[in-house]
Amino acid sequence: MIRSLLILPLLLFSLSAVALQNQLADNPSPYLAMHGRDPVHWQIWNAETLELARKEGKLLFISSGYFACHWCHVMQRESYSNPAIAELLNTYFIPVKVDRELNPALDEHLIDFVQRTQGRAGWPLNVFLTPEGYPVVGMTYLPPERFRVLLGKLQKMWQAEKKEVTELAGKALDALVAQRQKKTPDKPLTNEQLQQAYLMSAMAMADELAGGFGQQNRFPMTPQLSTLLEIQAREPKKSLEHFLRLTLDQMANRGLRDHLAGGFFRYTVDPDWQTPHYEKMLYTQALLADLYLRAARVFDNPAYAQTARDTLAFTLREMCAGSPACIASFSAVDAQGVEGGYYLWTEKELKKALDPSLLKLASEYWQLKGFRNRPEGVLPMKGKSVEVLAKQLKEPVGQIRTLLAEAKKRLLEARQQRKLPVDDKRLAGWNGLLLHALASAAQQLKDPEFLAAAERLRNYLLTDLWDGRQLFRAVHEGKPIGQASLADYAYVAQGLYSWAKVSKRLEDRKMADRLLSIAWSRFYTDKGWISGSQALLPGMPSVMAQEDGALPAAAAIILQLSLGSGDPLLRDKAQAILKDTRLAIQDNPFWYASDVKVLLTAPTTGK
Repeated sequence: MIRSLLILPLLLFSLSAVALQNQLADNPSPYLAMHGRDPVHWQIWNAETLELARKEGKLLFISSGYFACHWCHVMQRESYSNPAIAELLNTYFIPVKVDRELNPALDEHLIDFVQRTQGRAGWPLNVFLTPEGYPVVGMTYLPPERFRVLLGKLQKMWQAEKKEVTELAGKALDALVAQRQKKTPDKPLTNEQLQQAYLMSAMAMADELAGGFGQQNRFPMTPQLSTLLEIQAREPKKSLEHFLRLTLDQMANRGLRDHLAGGFFRYTVDPDWQTPHYEKMLYTQALLADLYLRAARVFDNPAYAQTARDTLAFTLREMCAGSPACIASFSAVDAQGVEGGYYLWTEKELKKALDPSLLKLASEYWQLKGFRNRPEGVLPMKGKSVEVLAKQLKEPVGQIRTLLAEAKKRLLEARQQRKLPVDDKRLAGWNGLLLHALASAAQQLKDPEFLAAAERLRNYLLTDLWDGRQLFRAVHEGKPIGQASLADYAYVAQGLYSWAKVSKRLEDRKMADRLLSIAWSRFYTDKGWISGSQALLPGMPSVMAQEDGALPAAAAIILQLSLGSGDPLLRDKAQAILKDTRLAIQDNPFWYASDVKVLLTAPTTGK
């Protein structure tokens, strides 16, 4: 009997240890699977993990990231592969790894907390929470020693002051929720006033010398640019045209774009569009292709149409690669763990790929210079034009084009020998954005390749990502994973509406309406929109209007499509919240650009 009592605690300890093993090996998410060999005992985010934290009385450590993220790879290598750090996490915390692309609502909630408490946020996004789900502290990347010290301090604080920490974190969360539910103005702005307020806020953020917005890194910010294009199309202004053309040209001609294979990177780390953060995301290609199509119409500019065409051709060739749907992303780091290594060229590599005369021409055209200051290599970007080079070398323009085509062919052949990790899950929402861009391109450019690709993608979305009752968040290796979010329903519905204009099939439009109806029933409450239907944490946001991020606000897309729907119930739902939406966005319209566009173009809004 005594022996049994002595053995029982050991058995219970053993069971507890078995329960907390790394659960990510062979996970269908490539991002989670790459953490499957970490010595950290990563748990999957679900109700059971939250309950485990409550039973164990431990702080949760939630680390959210995505496959293409450079600093996510760095922190994995430096901290999560470190046995000493892993032991701290495993002993004193419940560590949870989250793929932000599969859990956008959770990521949105946590990034809002970090942004409000730290003044900046990004990925990897790391947040410590009480077992009740109250955020305590959050941060992005930390060097390993600072992270180790932080873990020790948090463990001691939690052990000594558990009750006080829980109370303070709960009050802080209440304050955060109160901030989100800010007091709205009493009187709505008219359309004219709203447009003027948006223009003033946008131009206050605009860099009129280099293009884009802000003073540091450069994101495309397609929702803001799209709304400015809409305003320019309705009421042309020379100053606005100059800024838009400058920004579009900078994005297309400098480091944001891959000038060999095509496609755009996620953003540049400098304000002059020179040095990209080397991720290539599917949504970036879809949104920018659509933006350049719109710009081609507004400015009657064939070069913008060609940029859209080239971007979609890259997307189909490299990201779909024969599949009806496209992968999520290409990693920022190459197979050797070097950021941008897949895209950069050393002088030695260029000399091996090109003979001297071809290298001289390519160096002028793609600015392949400055190796002494860039030992890691240079990134090709637009240099001298074909016409300038032809005049300089006293050769026909056609001959220069032929030689440059040969140089590009050889460089691409050499680059294809390198290896670039990919996140090959197919996300519903991002492919919905692509369907919208392909359908628009098929209609505007009269391109049969885009027409056929759009139809294949439409069929994929409604077979592999739809089960007859609901959308899935993603598919990986033929298996659906994750619950669809508001954004998935919004973007797939938008894609289907655009495709319906091309196909002329009533069934496509009806399917889009059906997705909108589901979105309203699952994601709209009496307090506003929620991003996900399963809120495991307290204080998850519900808002009358969602801010735009890198992607347009999903709620704004739902609103826009519902107002134009042939279903009177959907139109009535949208009309009923237009005034509240207007009041929610008018104090800071720059960050609600998609809603601004909806309100300016809605058939019956403020005059």
